[in-house]
Amino acid sequence: MGQQTPELLAARVQSSALSLDLLLSDTERDDCGALAIFSGTVRNHHEGRAVTGLEYTSHVPLAERIIEEIEAETRERFGVPVCRVQHRIGRLGIGESAIIAVVRSAHRAEAFAALRYAVDATKARAPIWKEEFYPDGSSSFVQGCCIAPDQEAAGDA
Repeated sequence: MGQQTPELLAARVQSSALSLDLLLSDTERDDCGALAIFSGTVRNHHEGRAVTGLEYTSHVPLAERIIEEIEAETRERFGVPVCRVQHRIGRLGIGESAIIAVVRSAHRAEAFAALRYAVDATKARAPIWKEEFYPDGSSSFVQGCCIAPDQEAAGDA
């Protein structure tokens, strides 16, 4: 298809459902033989506790800027021409996609490494907060966001 055209790409942080098909179309490149994709979906449990849904909140302008910086860092660090990350905000049900990331490169090794870095860095640094909701009507915010990253999330970032 050609080079990335930033004006065609959907927002990095959005309240509408994420579209892997759109992201794949927008990032297609003839010079890339490897495509690595991550999609993180809402699961029905966390640390042994049933979960009925999530709500993501964010400082959107700052999150957009930080994710864009992470994409640029990833391209530079791993020598990949394409890295795009999108994160959903708002109320999400079980099975809905919360984050998708796409990396394209000439070869698979750098695509896999770059993808992991981009996702881990986004989870550790972007100002996006996750609140879990439970069957008893209670909720709690999950540790590990950019404000107080846990060791695992911050380790590779």
